[in-house]
Amino acid sequence: MQGGFAEAFLPAGFGRNERLERISELIDWAAVEALVKQVRPGRTGRPPYRPLSMVKALLLQQWYGLSDPGLEEALSDRVSFRRFCGLSLEEATPDETTLCRFRLALVAAGLGEALFAEVSRQLDAAGYMIKAGTLIDASLVEASVKRPPDGSTAKGEESRSPHDPDANWTRAGKHRRTFFGYKLHIGIDQGSGLIRSRRLTPAKVYESEVADDLILGDEAAVYADKAYEKRARREVLKARGAKDRIQHRRKRGQAALSRWQTLRNKLIGRVRTAVERTFSELKRGPYGFTRMRYRGLERCRLHFDLAAIAYNLRRAAG
Repeated sequence: MQGGFAEAFLPAGFGRNERLERISELIDWAAVEALVKQVRPGRTGRPPYRPLSMVKALLLQQWYGLSDPGLEEALSDRVSFRRFCGLSLEEATPDETTLCRFRLALVAAGLGEALFAEVSRQLDAAGYMIKAGTLIDASLVEASVKRPPDGSTAKGEESRSPHDPDANWTRAGKHRRTFFGYKLHIGIDQGSGLIRSRRLTPAKVYESEVADDLILGDEAAVYADKAYEKRARREVLKARGAKDRIQHRRKRGQAALSRWQTLRNKLIGRVRTAVERTFSELKRGPYGFTRMRYRGLERCRLHFDLAAIAYNLRRAAG
């Protein structure tokens, strides 16, 4: 937090948050600031807050599960939040409208990918990425809007919501129930549990379609369930010298998997439980990915990028 007159009268240790302090020291924030320094919440006028302060505020929103009004209130009265964002006690704090406009400006600038890549690069350089293996999987998230009627329109097209036309339908679970929304795809670093790769797509996109985007090429192995099985993918892993840990699925005309394939699948499944724990934290923790907060693919993607950055920083900081 920038020094100010009022801060000179605070008791020693007042408003400290050790976890936020560890996160502050974890990476070089100047590199992050360089990415967002030109971002403005509007077309004209001078931005009232440093872009880096705004990015940090949006990360706080992920860690504490805050709405925009809740974040505005927390920034106003929590010293630790001000300190993390670099705001003195004398400074005004951004209101919910300013926070929303800045988020939309990040979407318009397409900076989610760059921010995730920069933080990941620094964590990798600091030795947090182990690269023993990448565990890939996907999970569904409901759209923020009300589900449209199931089925097709009069023209035979899939029904969509006029409020979020990017969300679409799929079937999930043992009973193949209909689901409307989006799908999270992630690649987890085996050992550290950090998110190394991620994609967000409409729910209908099949897991295997984006699997190759989740494989970084420098991992020692790739773990995935049978939905990701593909001969070309296995051949690429072999050519790279990476261990193929993709589960087998029964081929057409095959009565059952062999005893060896069944045992192999079971052993791979035990390792893959780590990615399920990550999804559990993203859904049940403050990140709230049981239902999307925003409408539209690009806004939802930025939300996922920020959540992935926040998740990694918090995990790395311990």
